[in-house]
Amino acid sequence: MRLDKWLVDNGRFESREKAQLAIREGNVLLNGSVASKPSFTVGEADQVTVLGPGLRYVSRGGLKLEKAIGAFQLDFSGKVVLDIGASTGGFTDCALQHGARRVFAVDVGRDQLHKSLLNNDKVVNIEGLHLRELTLQLMENTPADFIVIDVSFISLEYVFPFLGPFLQPGGRIVALIKPQFEMKGRRRFKNGIIKDEKVRGEALEMVKGYASASGYTLLNFVPTFEDRQEKNVEYLGLFVAE
Repeated sequence: MRLDKWLVDNGRFESREKAQLAIREGNVLLNGSVASKPSFTVGEADQVTVLGPGLRYVSRGGLKLEKAIGAFQLDFSGKVVLDIGASTGGFTDCALQHGARRVFAVDVGRDQLHKSLLNNDKVVNIEGLHLRELTLQLMENTPADFIVIDVSFISLEYVFPFLGPFLQPGGRIVALIKPQFEMKGRRRFKNGIIKDEKVRGEALEMVKGYASASGYTLLNFVPTFEDRQEKNVEYLGLFVAE
């Protein structure tokens, strides 16, 4: 059995994503040695040890929003949040743990939000819905203090134009900027990885332009995590209405 699956099946982690993160961070030992790959095989005679605390959010996305909260000095206490591209709910979970009083979790997919969030009275699950179909009525006629965005396979060019009705005056937008999707169809990259910092810069400028065209200013941005050559570098952007 694969190591990541074994960890979930044996109750060590709630999801394979959490298990894989722990493995990548060197927090899982197999027969006393650090297990570096989730695909390692675990047999009946093998001993598996988990070091340190598990991931404190339902997905790794929570760590990304947590970084934005710290880097941009954001206060979610008592705030209303709209989570676009909620998926499992990492951003939603992080917002709640930082004091949000209400989170509207929107995703075009279905049956993705973690069960702990489905059972949370502060969360409104709006699934199977594209952003362009969202109405303020579905948000209890309550515009958000914060809009947080984590979408994949599409550019933010197709997101910013729809945000206006859902953001309180003076509200903030935290968007995950993914250069690989902003540049999709414009250039081809080996294994889909953008290693050229100049190209990443181009993507950031493009997003800045898309935001401005919809009436938002990019105040600041930071990379999500350390630059890893085998993965795409992503950024967290903080936007405000002009």
